[in-house]
Amino acid sequence: MQIETPPTEKPYEKPEGERRGLLIINTGDGKGKSTAAFGLALRAHGRGKAVKIFQFMKVPSARFGEHRMFEQIGIPIEGLGDGFSWKSQDLERSAQLARDGWARAAAAIASGEHFLVVLDEITYPLIYGWLPLEDVLRVLRDRPREVHVVLTGRRAPPELVALADTVTEMQMVKHAFQAGIPAQRGIED
Repeated sequence: MQIETPPTEKPYEKPEGERRGLLIINTGDGKGKSTAAFGLALRAHGRGKAVKIFQFMKVPSARFGEHRMFEQIGIPIEGLGDGFSWKSQDLERSAQLARDGWARAAAAIASGEHFLVVLDEITYPLIYGWLPLEDVLRVLRDRPREVHVVLTGRRAPPELVALADTVTEMQMVKHAFQAGIPAQRGIED
């Protein structure tokens, strides 16, 4: 490790642009995409802002750690999916759930009632062809000016990346799963 001298002057100029809702994408093969989005949801909620979370791959009855906590503190979180595609008994049903869920998420975005809307794991129904990309792009482009939206999932389509204000690609360097260590409750649920 190289030791650095801390900066003594501000390393950047403060932007002078107008504040507006941001489109943020967390993508890549590394861990932390949803976790980062949930951190933003907590930050906004802590400032008294209205937040809504939609999870495109989780079932409506999911009771993962984030569901339990968000329910306790009053952040609405809604599972829209059918779980992992490889566990699905009916992929057409999974596709229809994604389309129905997108209609609810699009309405929440367009309503302007939420400061922040999280679209967790939305890239999967997009890359599986279950949701029309152009419709998603249109809703995001036409959203009320003050609404922030965070999208998560691997392989974010380039068209979404081009539209976004901030894109972070989580890169896997090392993962416990590769060493044969299974997912652990409270860390990966």
